[in-house]
Amino acid sequence: MPNEEKILQLIAKAEQEHTLKKEELTCLLASSQAEEPLAAAADHVRQEFVGDGVHLRGLIEFSNICRQDCMYCGLRRDNQRLERYRLGADEIVGLAEKAKGNGYHTVVLQSGEDMYFTAERLAGIIRRIKALDLAVTLSVGERSFDEYRLWREAGADRYLLRIETTDREVYEKFDPGMSYDNRVRCLRDLRTLGYEVGTGTLVGLPGQTPVSIAEDILFYQKLDADMVGIGPLIPNPDTPLGSAPKGDFHLTRRMVSLLRLLLPEANIPATTAMETMVPHGRELILASGANVVMPNVTEGDSRRKYALYPGKICVADTPEQCRRCMGGRIKAMGRFIAEDKGFRKHRRDLSI
Repeated sequence: MPNEEKILQLIAKAEQEHTLKKEELTCLLASSQAEEPLAAAADHVRQEFVGDGVHLRGLIEFSNICRQDCMYCGLRRDNQRLERYRLGADEIVGLAEKAKGNGYHTVVLQSGEDMYFTAERLAGIIRRIKALDLAVTLSVGERSFDEYRLWREAGADRYLLRIETTDREVYEKFDPGMSYDNRVRCLRDLRTLGYEVGTGTLVGLPGQTPVSIAEDILFYQKLDADMVGIGPLIPNPDTPLGSAPKGDFHLTRRMVSLLRLLLPEANIPATTAMETMVPHGRELILASGANVVMPNVTEGDSRRKYALYPGKICVADTPEQCRRCMGGRIKAMGRFIAEDKGFRKHRRDLSI
C-alpha cells in the first residue's frame, strides 16, 4: 500500500501534467485513501477546463430489440423475459420536439442493435431532428463505415459506443459472437468521419482488474475520446451474469476522477447507474469530475421496458419531472445548466 505522500504526489502530477503511467494509474485506482483527494483534484480541473455548467442531454430509448447477446445486458438477444418494443419515426421525432420544449439542446438516440433501423431509415429521423436545431448523439452499436458516414452526412454530431473493457479476453468472453478488433474499428471509423466520439467502461466485469482499468484510461487518452461514460456492473437476473457481484461504486468514482485529470476537456457524464447504486450518486460524481447528465425523455411504458439492469431509478417519472428534478439538484450544488449544445472545447495542446 503506497503511503499518503506518494498518493498525493501522483495526484498532483496528474492534475498538473494530465498524464500518468499505467503503474501510477493502477496505484491510484487500487487505493481507497486516494478517492477523496482524487475527487477534489478532478473537480478543480473540471472547473478550469469545462466550467461549472452541467450539460443535460435528453435520452430517447427508442428500441430495446438487439441482435447481440452480451452476457451482462438485459437487452441481450436471448433474454426471453424482456417485453420488446420499437418506437416509430414520428414518435421519436415527437419526443425530440418535447425535449427541445423542455430546454434540452442535445438528444441521445439510443437503442439495442435493432436492424429494422436501416441506415437510410435512421438518417431520415436524424434529418428531422436536426431541423429542430438540436445536437444529435447516436448510440446504436456496431455498423459499417458507410452507415456511419450516412448518419454523419445527415447531421449526427456525436456517437457513443462503449467498449466496456480493453481487456480482449474479458471482452470476447462476455460479448459472445463479437470481435474486440471490430469494436476498435468502429471507434476509429467514427473518429475518421469527424464525430465527437464517446466510449466507456463497465466496471465490475469478472476478470477485470485495476491494471486493465488503467489500460482502459490510457486507451481513451490515446483515442482522445470526446466523451467517456463510466458505470458499475449492476447484475441483471435475466442474464448469465445475474449472480455476479455488483461493480465497485468507489472504484468507479476513482476512475471518473482519473479520466477528468487525464482528459481534462472531455465530456464525462454522471451516469444513472451510479445513482441506482448510491442515493444522490449523480451529485457525488458531478463533484468528482463529471459535467454531463442524461435524463430520460422517453415516455410511458417504454421507460420500464428498456431494462438494462434492475432497480433503474426514475422509471415512473415523466420527462418533465426528471428535468425539473435535475435542474433543482444541479442548482443546489452551486452549478448551473449549460445553455449551449455542449460540444467539446479544445483549450490546450495536450497531445501525448
